Amino acid sequence: MVTEEPPAGDRRLVAVLVTPAMADAAPVGVDPGEFLTAVAEDTYEVAAGLDFVTPVLVTGVPGMEEIVWPGTPVLPIDPELSGGALVTAAFAALRAALPDGGQAVLLSGDAPDLPPLLIGKLFRELGRAGIAVCPADGGGAVAVAARLPYPEWAGAGLDDTDPVKALRASAPGRRMVATGPGWHRLRVPDDIRRLDPGLEGWDNTRDLLAAGRHR
Repeated sequence: MVTEEPPAGDRRLVAVLVTPAMADAAPVGVDPGEFLTAVAEDTYEVAAGLDFVTPVLVTGVPGMEEIVWPGTPVLPIDPELSGGALVTAAFAALRAALPDGGQAVLLSGDAPDLPPLLIGKLFRELGRAGIAVCPADGGGAVAVAARLPYPEWAGAGLDDTDPVKALRASAPGRRMVATGPGWHRLRVPDDIRRLDPGLEGWDNTRDLLAAGRHR
């Protein structure tokens, strides 16, 4: 996890990105809207529980302000965006709303059991690189961290097959893109099996899935 307060003027942001497509991973017997809300809230709780960071919600889904703590910035984003355009727009929204932010992690809202330590590792990687990626099992990325403003050369999306390869191909230097340990996301119903019942947290998702199994 993040254990050191950043220098003045280098505010750290962790933005949870919520899109309508995240409802598609709801298993049979679970309402897709309720599933999206539970997963997004648990992912937000990961960010909100970190020390020395400002949690933010970037959302293309209406009503998500209900899942965040009071005072959390909620930034709307075009629900039709995808790929690199979505990532770029999310970082641009962060920069516009929180201009004192020096570093930011854009975290996909479908990673409810993500260990907070992995976010801290991304911030540490930004000490030597302009962008750091937490790869996702099966391709794509769980999170992308960057020094702000977000580099113009970075055009990869969280659901690209190999965003690390794409970013390194477009980067102006060999060491501009770093990677941290990977994790998993819930993108299709079968991904539910990836959730680790031994990990603390993800209570909303856990309870919703348990209720769905008993309907």
